[in-house]
Amino acid sequence: MLRVDRSTSASDPDAAGGIRFVAEGTGFRATNPQAAVFWNPANTATGAYTLKGTFTLLKPSGHTNYYGLVFGGSDLGGPAQRYLYFMVAQDGAWLLKRRDGNAEPRNVAANTPNAAVRRPDASGRSVNALEVRIAADTIDYVVNGTVVHTTPKTGLTARTDGIYGFRINHLLDVRVDGLSVTRP
Repeated sequence: MLRVDRSTSASDPDAAGGIRFVAEGTGFRATNPQAAVFWNPANTATGAYTLKGTFTLLKPSGHTNYYGLVFGGSDLGGPAQRYLYFMVAQDGAWLLKRRDGNAEPRNVAANTPNAAVRRPDASGRSVNALEVRIAADTIDYVVNGTVVHTTPKTGLTARTDGIYGFRINHLLDVRVDGLSVTRP
């Protein structure tokens, strides 16, 4: 399933056309003129778990846009959507946000540059392996094997049980491989 999040910014409009989402290799490829969240309602995780996925940016946009993991989701297709998302961008930064309903997402950790986030090479591609490691009272956010941030499992990041998937912002072409959950 997918939910489109259309841009409301006149200075950062969506492109024309529809989202192209196809199986490719062992994963999926999303070419997004608009931002979207992708999920399978059967993919849920509770308690302590590690969510991981490898994201290959195939074609960067003309400005910074993010892509990455969604977790702790509920009502993803409805008006009471709720989820956390941990994403990286082509400029070498990561961010962590929480979405509740149709309100503007709240920053848990604003965009933060980190050397662990791979930037596109000369061909315009980059590969970033993302993980969210949820323990009893903490959450580690990992890029390419490096913990880039840790939060307590309280406040904005208290609810981690639910649907998992991924989000790809507009104007991006990204392949996602190995989206999976493991338990300790």
